[in-house]
Amino acid sequence: MKITPSRILGALGMSVALAFSSSAMADGPIIVKFSHVVAAKTPKGQGALKFKEVAEKLLPGKVEVQVFPNSQLFGDGKEMEALLLGDVQMIAPSLSKFDRYTKKLQLFDLPFLFDDMAAVDRFQQSDKGKELLNAMRDRGLQGLAYWHNGLKELSTNKDKLQRPEDVKGLKFRIQSSDVLEAQFRALGANPQKLAFSEVYQALQTGVVDGQENTWSNIYSQKFHEVQKTIAETNHGVIDYMVVTNAKWWDGLPDDIRAGLEKAMAEATKYANEEAAKLNARDKQLIIDANKAKVVQLSKDDVAAWRKAMAPVWKKFEDGIGPDLIKAAQASNNS
Repeated sequence: MKITPSRILGALGMSVALAFSSSAMADGPIIVKFSHVVAAKTPKGQGALKFKEVAEKLLPGKVEVQVFPNSQLFGDGKEMEALLLGDVQMIAPSLSKFDRYTKKLQLFDLPFLFDDMAAVDRFQQSDKGKELLNAMRDRGLQGLAYWHNGLKELSTNKDKLQRPEDVKGLKFRIQSSDVLEAQFRALGANPQKLAFSEVYQALQTGVVDGQENTWSNIYSQKFHEVQKTIAETNHGVIDYMVVTNAKWWDGLPDDIRAGLEKAMAEATKYANEEAAKLNARDKQLIIDANKAKVVQLSKDDVAAWRKAMAPVWKKFEDGIGPDLIKAAQASNNS
């Protein structure tokens, strides 16, 4: 039988809440296992380490944060279940991973929604953006913060990658997201859902022809070494939501929760600043490595990509909510 969040929560019920609360009051430090799937040197990896540093400094002897990068504990497919079961206390999945818990977060996968990362930040800090952190409490998930990664670029194992027609018929790795699947189908490409840890080998062996990612992810995972061309499309955003188990979070002593909130705020500021620095640095490192050609697009090229991906908006508008989409669009004009 497939394990779903509703089954997990139904089976555990109040006993989970009591267990979490009891563990929070037990002798010795509260162990906070923070699991994620990317390298320690990425923006998310650096943010997790900063959270550990600040939390243990603010709550000496009361909290011990254990960080597990690179899918050491759980990969893409298992980390959410692990969180809901209490096997880890914090994860930071890509926003694309939450569409089975709320359709509202599909907003962030809409292609060409945000003009730049400043617009993403403005929306996330707005009232509408903050409301989304609480959108999954009925499914047992409490959002704590948004962490940036950056804008997405396209890469392929082909020499030409300039216009939408250049990807027709190609196989692209995607995250498990209905919006991203529709995005590549709109381009005439074939999306393949794969865990992040499987992408390098899939590119290397030709299981897929290309992928979409930020500069920091492309560099840290060495995707540029197994791809011929990277087009700077900036067509979407990869950001994360740091989430915790809502019952565990609510069961913490007030002083512990307040300290963790303060640590998360400081780690978020740090992680988001690092994201901008690392993406700029890693883009240049990729260019300097000269293993994949980096293609700059003209305004006409970008307009063609926008037009090709435009049908995706209409398909998902009702599930996300037109008002939410308009609020996000308004962040481009601030």
